[in-house]
Amino acid sequence: MDILKDLQARGLIYQSTDLDALQDRLSKGPITLYCGFDPTADSLHIGHLVTVLTLRRFQLAGHHPIALVGGATGLIGDPSGRTSERTLNSREIVTEWTEKLKKQLSRFLDFESSSNPAKMVNNYDWIHSLDVITFLRDIGKNFTINSMLAKESVSSRLERGISFTEFSYMILQAYDFYQLHEKYQCELQVGGSDQWGNITAGTELIRRMHEEKVTVHGLTLPLITKSDGTKFGKSASGAVWLDPEKTSPYAFYQFLLNVDDHDVIKLLKVFTFLSLEEIKELEQEVATRPEKRVAQRTLAEEVTRLVHGEEALKRAVNITQALFHGEIRKLTAQEIAEAFQDVPSATITDHQLPLVDVLVQTGAAKSKREAREFITNGAVTVNDVKVTDLTIKVDELDHLAGKYLVIRRGKKNYYLCELAQA
Repeated sequence: MDILKDLQARGLIYQSTDLDALQDRLSKGPITLYCGFDPTADSLHIGHLVTVLTLRRFQLAGHHPIALVGGATGLIGDPSGRTSERTLNSREIVTEWTEKLKKQLSRFLDFESSSNPAKMVNNYDWIHSLDVITFLRDIGKNFTINSMLAKESVSSRLERGISFTEFSYMILQAYDFYQLHEKYQCELQVGGSDQWGNITAGTELIRRMHEEKVTVHGLTLPLITKSDGTKFGKSASGAVWLDPEKTSPYAFYQFLLNVDDHDVIKLLKVFTFLSLEEIKELEQEVATRPEKRVAQRTLAEEVTRLVHGEEALKRAVNITQALFHGEIRKLTAQEIAEAFQDVPSATITDHQLPLVDVLVQTGAAKSKREAREFITNGAVTVNDVKVTDLTIKVDELDHLAGKYLVIRRGKKNYYLCELAQA
């Protein structure tokens, strides 16, 4: 497999230090490459998949990927793409988040391969013991202030101000590349387009530390945007996380299922391992039968399976079909909890509580008067059954899985009531 040609065909190459030189290097045999992930949250999000899956593509092509989790740089803060200083987290929090990111990354890379196993590293291992004199004398001397100020990650912050802490970030990331080159003969760093300045700082540091006798490479991937120009990866409720506790597999599946016709083919190229020939067939489906949404369904299934596994995908599909066909009663307790994870909800302890009060407590109505109007007008269903009785109480209603009331007001407004054990 010609990995660079595949990446180009998928629209995954944005910048390169020298694409021809990289192509020539790859023609001579497998390369070791890395990408870094700073623990700035307790989970990766769907945007991170672009670089994570690029590491996987390189591994499938026979190369040696390294996933670096920034236990040290996560304590410093990357100025790239930011307009203000990042809030610095405690060492305990960064350590906890580092472990969570390592666990997530292990889903996508093969660390047991007999021929080209992936590696997981933490830059805290070599940065925490770095003394200030070594940092300034042996590393810092290879950077000029002029070149650092010219980097977009720094220059964009000069007017508002940037601390010395964040200003130093690119030196530490460059040092990561140097360390990986020395330890593992790593010759390529990949990253998002906002990392270009940091990546080239690394290639320059290695060249200078080796008196310009060594050549290493940098490659960035484009920011994935939708056809309207906005950044891909945000839902109505915020970021789409890879952690199922933050974004349920059902919500993850739905997010992908609902992408626009104008975006779906590009996203299939970026986020799936389908062949370009298979994607071409799906493009034809979009052109001739867009109402079937075959491409969107394929995207949702492929990526949900990749991120959450086959069982979670089955639940997401089952929930989707049950909601579409009005068959909520067929859902299990786990599926109900997952399907309505993000809707307004309330826990009820009084099983004699009138439904009117439940509507107010869940947020389905602002007042008892409004709740009565909704019920009287036939706008309320509970567990797929329309309710018009103003006096009906919680214990007189059927409970899904023995404890849930799924309330729908109108066509699309859902609310969840969980009954506590009496």
